[in-house]
Amino acid sequence: VFTHTTPVDAYRGAGRPEATYLLERMVDLSAAELGMDPLEIRRKNFIPKEKFPYQTPVALLYDSGNYAGALDKALESFDYPAFRKEQEQARKRGRYLGVGFSTYVEACGLAPSQVVGSLGAQAGLYESATVRVHPTGKVSVFTGSHSHGQGHETTFAQVASDELQLPIEDIEIVHGDTGQVPFGMGSYGSRSAAVGATALYMGTQKIKEKAKKIAAHLLEANEADVVYEGGKFSVKGSPARFKTFGDIALMAYLAHSMPKNLEPGLEAISFFDPGNFVFPFGTHICVVEVARDTGEVKVLRYLAVDDLGRVINPMIVDGMVHGGVAQGVSQALWEHAEYDENGQLITGSFMNYAMPHADDLPSIQVGRTETPTPVNPLGVKGAGETGTIASTAAVANAVMDAISPLGVRHIDMPLTPGRIWEALRGH
Repeated sequence: VFTHTTPVDAYRGAGRPEATYLLERMVDLSAAELGMDPLEIRRKNFIPKEKFPYQTPVALLYDSGNYAGALDKALESFDYPAFRKEQEQARKRGRYLGVGFSTYVEACGLAPSQVVGSLGAQAGLYESATVRVHPTGKVSVFTGSHSHGQGHETTFAQVASDELQLPIEDIEIVHGDTGQVPFGMGSYGSRSAAVGATALYMGTQKIKEKAKKIAAHLLEANEADVVYEGGKFSVKGSPARFKTFGDIALMAYLAHSMPKNLEPGLEAISFFDPGNFVFPFGTHICVVEVARDTGEVKVLRYLAVDDLGRVINPMIVDGMVHGGVAQGVSQALWEHAEYDENGQLITGSFMNYAMPHADDLPSIQVGRTETPTPVNPLGVKGAGETGTIASTAAVANAVMDAISPLGVRHIDMPLTPGRIWEALRGH
């Protein structure tokens, strides 16, 4: 098919927002047909947490999950029965409030190399990291996972700092320079922590393993008797006998008193090829008001409860959720490539392409449950795209819930005032 319309490429979520939108809209429409509450039908169809790992009919193995737990967590902060009463009273006064739910699960942490290879990819999707300890005891981490706003410099440094028990100021993260960093497969598909940080983690384990051998030699102790805590190697039961991490790093390079058959230096290269995808999940709740006379939608409240496995940096993750939700709300209500009857793009600039301002969005309330994934030793999942994946459906369901008494069952996104007004005009 040849077309002169705008080229299409991956956007935040890359297929999962579309799939979640279709699924969650069908769930709400099914609930209406069956006379069920939208929460009730979701609970009836959740995979119970005791059924994990769960083999899906489409080859994917869901490694972990507690979907009902995420919904319960969200409802702790949202009084659903009280809202339904408020909604009923508002309708009597001519105000149309609606609530929308999105209980999503996504696949990310791309990806097992054998899987992508079987689908025709000409490369695997592993990640690599080099952990280099300098004679000063400071550490440089070279990663193939490039940061473009996700905060790798902080998150990856935290992983190295925690594992090596060193001040975070002593950790340098190097990325983006192909003359220095290892070969990397890219930052997309919410894979940087689940794959890239895991490669880094594995490198730190190799560093500690070698450092422990050197420490045992210097302390004249069996390696099994040496413990590492607080940046110091000591002998069990004799904490006064110790060598600091810096002492070991210096000896690794001076190398005049090293264990037999152990080469100088303190550096490790690690690769991580995940055995499976990771599967974040959660419940998002959106409350809107729709103006019957104009079709205008105002988002009154937004609550996001996500399960991202173990969270390394809560502030960074909260920021990702906020940004993702803003983009998802924007897709649901405003963004659209519009063409005139001659095929000319009429939304080709920020003058004509509708996007939200800060005052178009409410304060986004964020919560979490934590179900670590067994796919990687950190237990982390992806966080970068969940906000967009869940929010489009939550907003659409909220709008349709608001105007359902007026006889409208569905409107395609974006739910612009014009589209809503046209739909209401026909009822």
